Amino acid sequence: MIVALLNQKGGVGKTTLGLHIAGEWARRGETVSLIDADPQGSALDWSEQRAREGLPRLFGVVGLARDTLHREAPEIAASVDHVVIDGPPRVAGLMRSALIAADLVLIPVQPSAFDGWASAEILRLIGEARVFRPQLIARFVLNRCGARTNISRETAELLADHQPPVLPTLIGQRVAFAEAVSSGRLAFELDDDSLASRDIAALAKAISGLAE
Repeated sequence: MIVALLNQKGGVGKTTLGLHIAGEWARRGETVSLIDADPQGSALDWSEQRAREGLPRLFGVVGLARDTLHREAPEIAASVDHVVIDGPPRVAGLMRSALIAADLVLIPVQPSAFDGWASAEILRLIGEARVFRPQLIARFVLNRCGARTNISRETAELLADHQPPVLPTLIGQRVAFAEAVSSGRLAFELDDDSLASRDIAALAKAISGLAE
């Protein structure tokens, strides 16, 4: 399965979610490659930091920030169980290529009305991509949700008026995510029973369920 995390709005947590989804599948014994399609190369930076720390490789990370992604990603997918694409912000050609390559598109949004409405452009691009890939599945993922506010519920209600649907699994605002990624690690490596680890395990399970 090829999963692309896309949203033209930056700072919504695409890279952190992409790395953690790939890591969750890898620790379950599945083979995974992550494609860093963001010219900023944050996932590649994480991989290099991990190597400097002497940590074992969980999955491959390759940089492919070019609009031939729709041809190259399926070639990579042929040799692994899953490919995760960390998509670019505001690069329409790259985003279109990632959409055509993907089986599933995840649209991370933070719990605010602004983030919900800011997703309109990616929804338009998904509509265009379905001309070529009518089987393309898309879902919103609510990320960085505060535990004591109603805004996550309000954002879910806002997005419920649109297609695609929202995944039922919410990802909390967890310090563990930032601490892990900055050190070339993943949340489960810091604490396998943390709320962050549980969030990702639930998300990976929900994603796998879409492919069944």
